Amino acid sequence: MKVALIGVGQAGGKVTERLARFDADMGFGAVRGALAVNSAKPDLQSLQVVDTQLIGADRVNGHGVGGDNELGTEIMQSDIQQVLGSLDGRVTSSAEGIFVVAGLGGGTGSGGAPVLVHHLQQVYDVPVYALGVLPGRNEGALYQANAGRSLKTIVREADATLLIDNDAWHEQGESVEDAFETINENIARRVGLLFASGEAVEGVGESVVDSSEVINTLRSGGIATLGYASEIASDDSAENVRTAMTVSRQALLTGTSLPDATTADSALLVIAGDPEKIPRKGVEKSRRWLEDETGSMQVRGGDFPLESDRLGALVLLGGAERSARIQEFMERAREAKREQECEETDHVEQFTDDRLENLF
Repeated sequence: MKVALIGVGQAGGKVTERLARFDADMGFGAVRGALAVNSAKPDLQSLQVVDTQLIGADRVNGHGVGGDNELGTEIMQSDIQQVLGSLDGRVTSSAEGIFVVAGLGGGTGSGGAPVLVHHLQQVYDVPVYALGVLPGRNEGALYQANAGRSLKTIVREADATLLIDNDAWHEQGESVEDAFETINENIARRVGLLFASGEAVEGVGESVVDSSEVINTLRSGGIATLGYASEIASDDSAENVRTAMTVSRQALLTGTSLPDATTADSALLVIAGDPEKIPRKGVEKSRRWLEDETGSMQVRGGDFPLESDRLGALVLLGGAERSARIQEFMERAREAKREQECEETDHVEQFTDDRLENLF
């Protein structure tokens, strides 16, 4: 699937950079253009692979919005023509989809990404998707509240929103900095493989997945989630029937970007590896299992020929917003918003003493 990437905010820029670098290093050629947009100049200066665009210079002078996603929205709205102009030549006729990438907890990303998606829908005649990163449970009330409002808006605007939960793809006990590095690396590898799944680089599979199957899986809209798992493959493809089933189960049940999201309107299963080792029977058995597990009659499946000693499974779910994890997150966001409002009220009430006069 040939895509154009637009990262918004600090996290969006870093993930876009990793995705573009992974695609280039692997030689897939799926990423046809990449741009990072931010209101914080230092965050853009740290990026080396993607092109960059500073916004809001007249409002925040390159210092960012400090987590204020309403200001992030205003800045993107003010500078939207400048951003769209920067996309000339980067979103080419070869692009089959546009992905707007953002951390939904920050200021510029959570506020600006929904605005950008809205305007891209008016300009381009290809699907416009969001790739949104949810803040972890321990990242603070501001980030939870920002992400709740951003998610509600971006799901309405995008053709589909692929969600990555920060609590899903890192090791327990990691420092915050190391955790973000691990998460970004895992996003790049998994999402990069999804983009490239129709771009065979070694050998020819029996039933190769193409971009239309990714697009059709995401056509149901709403929230999408991506799972991945892999194991060392046997030299005997018959023995890999069990391996294909195992990695497919792990990808859905323990390896998704949105933990515990198993109910969906549509699904796509991609078995990746050496075409001589991909078992036809294993792919079909795994696809039928996925159909039963997700409760969806729209389950597509196929191969991704890849030079590797491992057998991997990618599981893409479309229309997964009925997940308990989403309900749990939205309640957490609502509670964070209520806490913010209470704190603001309390701060004001401390200074409403009628015995003291205002200075002016």
